[in-house]
Amino acid sequence: MAFTSDDISINTLIGSGSFVSGDIKINGFIRVDGDVNGKIESSGNIIIGDCAKIKGNINASSIVIGGIVIGDITAPKGIKLLSNSVVIGDIMTRSLQIEENVIFNGHCIALSSEEEYNSSARRYSDQQAIQSKVI
Repeated sequence: MAFTSDDISINTLIGSGSFVSGDIKINGFIRVDGDVNGKIESSGNIIIGDCAKIKGNINASSIVIGGIVIGDITAPKGIKLLSNSVVIGDIMTRSLQIEENVIFNGHCIALSSEEEYNSSARRYSDQQAIQSKVI
C-alpha cells in the first residue's frame, strides 16, 4: 500500500463520538473515528476507523477504510477495505485491496498503469460532471 515512513504522523484526528457537518480539506494525514457529513479531501493519506460513518465523497493519496462510507472514493496510490467495512459509492484507484466480509456497492476503476488510470479518471470525471447537470 502507499503508506511510507513519511506518512506516519497524523495531522488531524476526528475522534470517536465526534460529529462534523460540512466539507473538510486537510493538508496531510487524517484519521476519522467519528461521523462526518460532508466531503473529505486530503493531500496525504486517510484512515477511516471501524466505528466511523462518512456521508460524502473522499479524495486522498491513499485510504484505508474500516467503517461506513456513503460516497465516491478517489485515491490514486491505493485503497484498502478492511473486514466488515461498507462502501456505497464508486471507487477510483490504482491499487485496491478488499478483505473478507466487505460490502461494496458501486462502480470500480482500479488500473495499475498510471496512463490508463489518468485517462479513465478524466473520463469518469467528465461523466460525473455531465450527469450532475442533467435534469
